Amino acid sequence: MDNRRVIGSWLSGPRAAAEEMGADFGYRGERLGLPETGPGSVAPLGRRFGALFIDWSLCMVIAYGLITRGDWNAAGNWALGVLFLLGVLTVGTIGCTPGKRFLGLRVIAEDGERLRFGRAVVRTALLCLAVPALIWDRDGRGLHDRLARAVQVRMP
Repeated sequence: MDNRRVIGSWLSGPRAAAEEMGADFGYRGERLGLPETGPGSVAPLGRRFGALFIDWSLCMVIAYGLITRGDWNAAGNWALGVLFLLGVLTVGTIGCTPGKRFLGLRVIAEDGERLRFGRAVVRTALLCLAVPALIWDRDGRGLHDRLARAVQVRMP
């Protein structure tokens, strides 16, 4: 018996093996009632990382130039605080950070409405811890998004 059919090869992974056996996972965001592609669909992982990189770079510049006045050693710690404030204020009010806006993404509640301020605080605090953001569900949402009942989608 060829065990690769049962457990999947190291290239395809267990999901591909399960799909070959008849499991239907659907597309990312289907369980949330989101479209498969286009505006309102779940944001791709590359864009989400790109947005985080842009936001972190902006926070480092702010911390380096305005708070630590040129001390790179302390700028990283202050940048995390700036990232928290940036995330809470922008996601809690307009639904996207500058990086997300630049890459055409926004954060919404699971029901499609604007993410409330309290949920934005929870989401951003968990994002700053990093580990919850690295644990994903089958819809591609990080644990920080799941606990805040949020989803990152493409902008129209």
